[in-house]
Amino acid sequence: MSISYVNGRYVPHREASVHIEDRGFQFADAVYEVFALQGGRLIDEEGHLDRLERSLGELAIARPMSRAALKLVMRQLLRANRIAYGSLYLQISRGVAPRDFAAPQGLTPTLVMTVMRQKPFDPQAALKGARVITAPDIRWKRCDIKTVQLLAGVMCKTAAHEQGAAEAWLLDTDGFVTEGSSSNAWIVTADGELITRHTDHAILGGVTRKTVIKLAGQNNLKYVERTFSLDEAKAAREAFTTSSTVMVRPVTHIDDTQIGDGACGPFCRNVIELYGAYMKQDAPT
Repeated sequence: MSISYVNGRYVPHREASVHIEDRGFQFADAVYEVFALQGGRLIDEEGHLDRLERSLGELAIARPMSRAALKLVMRQLLRANRIAYGSLYLQISRGVAPRDFAAPQGLTPTLVMTVMRQKPFDPQAALKGARVITAPDIRWKRCDIKTVQLLAGVMCKTAAHEQGAAEAWLLDTDGFVTEGSSSNAWIVTADGELITRHTDHAILGGVTRKTVIKLAGQNNLKYVERTFSLDEAKAAREAFTTSSTVMVRPVTHIDDTQIGDGACGPFCRNVIELYGAYMKQDAPT
């Protein structure tokens, strides 16, 4: 039986609930994080907590507890579920109040957590590529805040699946790729240079993205953070996506255009191997 956490209580998942007037439910007035779990370790835990605190600060939502206390609760939830591989979902809303657009002061935040079991990361399985489609980026102008306001992403991801694709890459009004509906976008140029969009309000600063940049720097892989157009992406030697759920995934086609040989290329293969080794490193639990 899966156990979830709701406002100080560990409860059976089927019984987990929040108040109908919770502002996360009413207004998407909430933020979240998803932590990958491999071998009992929360991957990039500090990076996710840093981003969580930044998101809370941008929306002026109070922290429900200290970072140290939050980490203890997360570990207790993992122990209660006896889970070693999968993910931990954490969401904090502003709290419960009578429905009004203006955010009241002094609310007690709502904190919920759930876990999901998944197979261990398999570098060989990760080599299998996926197709992406493109769609206009219709999201709001503060995509750098990891809020639960995800309807545009839902629409784009659903359209991708309906067309037999795994992801949708979003295009701004100038035709540049911002990111995927739930991932960051990368290309490798003909000169072997790794490109991903720079962080600004148009994209979410992915934690896995940040780790891949760190690994690239440590292994003398050329990379640049800049905008790139759809045409440049379709002409790329390789392409891939990163996120905490799919980790590193090669892109074989963008719309109907084959990328490179239509399979995982050597650069992406190297990144997958580096990331797989990174996740096996010792980490505090």
